[in-house]
Amino acid sequence: MAALTFPKNFFWGASTSSYQIEGALNEDGRGPCIWDTYAAQGRIQDGSTAAKACDHYHRYPEDIALMKEAGFNAYRFSIAWPRILPTGTGAVNDKGLDFYDRLVDGLLAAGIRPMACLYHWDLPQPLEDAGGWQGREIVGPFADYARIVTRRLADRVKDWMMLNEPNVVAIFGYGLTDQAPGLNLGEQGMLRALHHQNLAQGAALRAITAEHAGLTTGTVINLQPCRAEDDKPENIAAAKRWDAVWNRVPLDGVMRGKIPELLAEKMKDIVKPGDEEAIRFPIDLLGINYYSRMTMKHEAGRPFDAGWGDAHCERWTYMAWPVQPDGLYDLLMEFKQDYGNPAVYIAENGAAYDDQVEADGQVHDAERVSFFKDHLTAVARAAQDGCNVKGYLAWSLLDNFEWSFGLSKRFGIVRVDYDTLKRTPKDSYRFLSQVAKSGRV
Repeated sequence: MAALTFPKNFFWGASTSSYQIEGALNEDGRGPCIWDTYAAQGRIQDGSTAAKACDHYHRYPEDIALMKEAGFNAYRFSIAWPRILPTGTGAVNDKGLDFYDRLVDGLLAAGIRPMACLYHWDLPQPLEDAGGWQGREIVGPFADYARIVTRRLADRVKDWMMLNEPNVVAIFGYGLTDQAPGLNLGEQGMLRALHHQNLAQGAALRAITAEHAGLTTGTVINLQPCRAEDDKPENIAAAKRWDAVWNRVPLDGVMRGKIPELLAEKMKDIVKPGDEEAIRFPIDLLGINYYSRMTMKHEAGRPFDAGWGDAHCERWTYMAWPVQPDGLYDLLMEFKQDYGNPAVYIAENGAAYDDQVEADGQVHDAERVSFFKDHLTAVARAAQDGCNVKGYLAWSLLDNFEWSFGLSKRFGIVRVDYDTLKRTPKDSYRFLSQVAKSGRV
């Protein structure tokens, strides 16, 4: 097979999130967040916590060196809201900002583009106690937080992502119990959390662009093409409903300032006059997190009467997610055809496998290498077919605290021994390094 090449100036790297890697939860004035509470309630499957995680808070120079050695030129990290504002509002914790100063300066010294995400799920607990993403009262605090962080870092960080996966936050954290805060509020809880994240995002985008010229602004959404299990009308309808909730509320909110027609009736008491204009903003760069398609079927009693159908797939990850790289190509081409071909990049793409340290001391994660190769091929094809795709960031740089699964699921291209914190680059790290340095797969 002939090699596929990527555009010039393509950016290569990895993504992480603060809560999953930093540790140091009780250091330097950080306040509690909803995931601390969720873990304290005994809701993490393996009983672990993120108290230490990868200890990136202290070991970030080692992690930067790993990225530099790989030839990566970009890194998307998230900023911990409770490190900056321990109660979510009020007094600023300068020690928290100092950490991100050090991180950013280290990245720049290594020739790595820092791409900051303001919210990757670690909502300060006092804000959740006041209603969290269920109420409009959170819009102002998020915009204020965005102002505080950009005033400190925007002289060096030019790429700013507002949210990470607002659909996951809303659906699994507020509608169901799978993620923090795990409130089980059903359809209305999901839609309220989605809409209020959209409003907060719009307010933050306006706030930081008013104060800083020359920023590249965007957001990150987990987008998954929704397909019906089969051609039964009820299953096709279920897939369309789920697509409206999962994909269109966050995507069309910021891109088009529109509420999906399929949800207009359910959201009539949530959306106020002027909201649709408030949630729309001309972002510069959209981050796409892609893991698989979603195969749906009609299932009464589930939210929006939509349940998981048979994906008809032969390859699966250790998360029991189907491996469907063609879905990524389809998704990217949709942006070219239906959204005016905006600048996009892959902000997360990766897979958990039960990889082990072998007798030679290495991790030979052949399944993950195959996963990356197939998905990079899809990205290269889309780029060659005219999609305005700017970069690819793997999920994730490090094995880490995988939310409600704890430390039991490993997504990293670098293995972390959670007892010693030793980092061991895997074969997938070397594969991605080769691709990054050559610009071809």
